[in-house]
Formats: sequence, C-alpha cells, structure tokens
Amino acid sequence: MTPKFDPARQRAERTGRRAESLAVFLLRIKGYRILARRYRGPGGEIDIVAQRGKTLVFVEVKARASRAAAPGSLSVRQRDRIINAAQAFIAGRADLAQLGQRFDLVIAVPGRLPHHLKNAWTQTT
Repeated sequence: MTPKFDPARQRAERTGRRAESLAVFLLRIKGYRILARRYRGPGGEIDIVAQRGKTLVFVEVKARASRAAAPGSLSVRQRDRIINAAQAFIAGRADLAQLGQRFDLVIAVPGRLPHHLKNAWTQTT
C-alpha cells in the first residue's frame, strides 16, 4: 500500500511545476500566447497549449537531470495520449480548428535554460 505522504512524489511534482513555469516563461519570450496549462482531456493531459501566429502548439515539458535523458522519456503511449487530449481541446474550441498544429517538447535541466524542440513528433493518425 502506498503511503499518503510520499516525499519523493512531492519533490517530483514540485520539480515538474517549476519546469512548466520555466517553459511558459521561455515560450512567452519567444512570442507564444499561452492558451492553457495542464489541460486534461479524455485519455490524456497536455502540459501547455500555446499559439504563435497561425500555429497551435501542444507542449510536453520534461524535467530531467540531463538534456540527453529527456527525449527518450516520452513514450509512444504518452504521445498518443497527448494527441487524444489535443483533439479534445480542438473539439472544444472551434475558433482554433483552422490553425496548423504542432507537438513540441521543452526539456528543463537544472542550472540551464529550458531547451525547446519544435515539432518533436508528429501525429500519425
């Protein structure tokens, strides 16, 4: 049975929230408009939904000890969940349906600025 108070889980949650805040800061500096944070849709969650020009961007944020460890931490199953949540987000926002879509990854590493990988994966369905 899992204890109700898990210090490791709480640290991971705080680290993740900090990484997301840094990612939002970076995206805003780059000219993105943040539409949602921690959007929960059927079957998945999107860390950040942003818009820049005519592109709607769904961003996954990964906080890792090294930059090299982050890209491999996003499984096919996780990407599919994000894609499903993105489809639900768009279904609820008809005004955004005409925009192009992209899936990005922001990697947060301690002591460094976040790294933004545009078009980190594509929707295959």
